[in-house]
Amino acid sequence: MNIRFRLLVWVFISFTVAVTAQEPTPSDNFVQTHYTKHEYRIPMRDGVTLYAAAYSPLPQAFADTKADLGPYPFMITRTPYGCAPYGENSLSPRIGISRKLLESGYIFVCEDVRGRGMSQGVFIEMSPHIDHKSASEVDESTDMYDTVEFLLHHVQNNNGKVGVAGYSYMGFYTAAGIIDSHPAIKAASPQAPMTNLFFNDDWYHGGAFMENSAFGFYTSHWSRNASGRFDYGTPDGYQFFLGVGPTKNLEQLFKEPNPYFSDLLTHTTYDDYWKMRDLSRHMTGVHAAVLVVGGWFDAEDLSGPFKTFHAIDEFNPQATNSLVVGPWSHGGWNMGEGDRLGDITFGQSTGTFFRSQIEFPFFEHYLKDRPAESLPKAYVFETGTNVWRKYDAWPPHNTSARTLYFHAGGKLNFDPPTERVASDQYLSDPAHPVPFVNYTALSVPQRYMTDDQRFAAERPDVLTYETDPLTHDLTIVGPVRPMLKIASTGTDSDFVVKLIDVYPGNAPNPESEAPVRRNSGQTQVQLGGYEQLVRGEPMRAKFRDSWEKPTPLVFGKMAALNSEMPDINHTFLAGHRIMVQIQSSWFPLIDRNPQTFTNIPSAKPEQFVKATETVYRSADAASGIRVLVLP
Repeated sequence: MNIRFRLLVWVFISFTVAVTAQEPTPSDNFVQTHYTKHEYRIPMRDGVTLYAAAYSPLPQAFADTKADLGPYPFMITRTPYGCAPYGENSLSPRIGISRKLLESGYIFVCEDVRGRGMSQGVFIEMSPHIDHKSASEVDESTDMYDTVEFLLHHVQNNNGKVGVAGYSYMGFYTAAGIIDSHPAIKAASPQAPMTNLFFNDDWYHGGAFMENSAFGFYTSHWSRNASGRFDYGTPDGYQFFLGVGPTKNLEQLFKEPNPYFSDLLTHTTYDDYWKMRDLSRHMTGVHAAVLVVGGWFDAEDLSGPFKTFHAIDEFNPQATNSLVVGPWSHGGWNMGEGDRLGDITFGQSTGTFFRSQIEFPFFEHYLKDRPAESLPKAYVFETGTNVWRKYDAWPPHNTSARTLYFHAGGKLNFDPPTERVASDQYLSDPAHPVPFVNYTALSVPQRYMTDDQRFAAERPDVLTYETDPLTHDLTIVGPVRPMLKIASTGTDSDFVVKLIDVYPGNAPNPESEAPVRRNSGQTQVQLGGYEQLVRGEPMRAKFRDSWEKPTPLVFGKMAALNSEMPDINHTFLAGHRIMVQIQSSWFPLIDRNPQTFTNIPSAKPEQFVKATETVYRSADAASGIRVLVLP
């Protein structure tokens, strides 16, 4: 097994499942009683063979149900995480992407990608697509094409139609597999697809390294103790990462060399390593109907669905292409109720609704010719009001661009500042970074994306700007664009921008809420005054002019810092306030900026210095966030 990627099989499976993200319990024997398994070695055009397991329905087992008796369409998932158990007599108890599809009857195919599991070849992380291939060149699109061609001719009782689905890394393979797609692929659903790992998918956000996520990902398999876990020596991730020092020191904690983690610390700018792995540049020749799926609170691949959706539209204007986004964490649409995240409830079982009312009819229609209501261009859940919305474009057409400006006294509103000279300052100290949660955590909790931010507002190194209570509901959709004018006494600094929904003091607590215990001693959710994070992202100042060629800040000199945060669809209700927080660390979610212009992973201890950060808010140097507002 490829030593570089062996870890990924074990790590990623902790929060994603290659082809089994559905509801049945381990004791469920539906697969064993209703399906049979066959294994294939599928030849690719370059002579490499890939392993695939095909689970075909047993028509006699479905005879007493309302399911089809065949012929059946294929549902293919290609994965780097292994199609175990191997052997035709060993059936997985959980196959497919949903229980409803399982019970309806499909030929579910799991294929190990090159160099993984039982497949031949060499594994390449986020293998680049080749636009103009020679006859001997291969990529994920040709592997999918060859796989489909083989299955159509070698698996009995198929109806000649193919669906493709998967999320996260499997979402990447789904998207890659529909480029110049095989004509038999009629429907595809890239879900939380890894699309550009430097721009807000997984490892880099705003030029800042997602330290806690990346290290936790790889140590889930590498450098484990007897219990199968990495020994942090403390339950407190904040103290652990602070004690490690510069990010490069993390490499010393692996028992074996970890080339992929090293790649992340080597390629700290948007160089060719990342550019060639940006799948959104290549989404041409898409002939299948596409259902792109994402979650508003996906801590791993929040940006990928939007990039994939827009790329398909750009390169394939005639394609049937819909976007679905719900109030989910990573993969939350495939499992569980989807009725809450952390302290925040959504008033309904959004996961169940998606699986039964959106995903199931989509595949049934395109793969079995079942009647189904046409999907809108964008089917999105609106947080705040907790309702589903249908739009004919994303972002919706009928929006107005407005800017929420910073003002004196921590005020925030849509009026441009009029003061001639005005600014706010705080002292940022890398030795005492602002934490991203106010409770003890080693890994990155999915709930942090809706967590209460009151703890941060109390710190002197966090600027807070807040509107008056809203007199009417205000719905913001699409990307959020911070537009800051800043200065620093350091030669580099981070500026983290957080958009927050502040609940009124008399906000009711959720009904039937179980106690939530935290280190603060709080035992019951209190939503009065709750400061719910709606969206937050860092921006590393040295990338303000170029992602490829960073430049230092000049001591005390004003600079424009414009960035873009992933989309939202949130209504700030009447009586609530809108808040924006600005800070220069978010630890250990992102690595500490030493506030010295240098190669940050290998920064020396003496390069970590305090810096006075200035945010301007005058008439000729206004700061704020640009948003799209629905009427």
